[in-house]
Amino acid sequence: MRAGERAYATLLDEIQTGALAPGTVLGEVEQATRLGVSRTPLREALRRLASDGLVAQASARVTVVAGIDADDIRALFEVRRALESEAARSAARRGERRVFVALAREFAAVDLADADAYYALISRFDAALDTAVDNVYLSSALRGVRTHLVRVRRMARFNPLRLSASAGEHELIARAIGAGDPELAVHATHVHLHNALTTILEALTEDPS
Repeated sequence: MRAGERAYATLLDEIQTGALAPGTVLGEVEQATRLGVSRTPLREALRRLASDGLVAQASARVTVVAGIDADDIRALFEVRRALESEAARSAARRGERRVFVALAREFAAVDLADADAYYALISRFDAALDTAVDNVYLSSALRGVRTHLVRVRRMARFNPLRLSASAGEHELIARAIGAGDPELAVHATHVHLHNALTTILEALTEDPS
């Protein structure tokens, strides 16, 4: 992996997991030394993160981790709703039904005590959607949204009841796509996103920090 790619991947993970909190100053010298790269690949990584919307210029010489608040999350979900609805509709029309029938079974049986396994299943579902849609522009836009969703999910408190409901919602979306029913797939996607947004905003209200 090139130095710039390595620096980008490390910083991306640290921002998404919260190891680098919003407002953290990313000094070039400090970060280059910490990551074991020169300043040129570090700048390349920071430019990519700025393009992702994950870092911002506080001044001409100061780069910080971008903040994210309730208004940002609502705006993100507006875009997410439009993109994921179209993806679900297209997948129900074009996708291999057996793939989504199998995914629906996995959502029904997933061990919710293992959150990592659950989110790995979500990632496979997203990859199956991208393959079914077969639209590079839509998939690229969805990847941008998903980059921010990792941060947003971390901000919400762990909620076993919500995780169980989310698994059921994903099961219904997958079953609708597997049945070739675009309208049900879109409706199930809308319900899932409404519930997800509501839960996240409630968690922020309970813990504004």
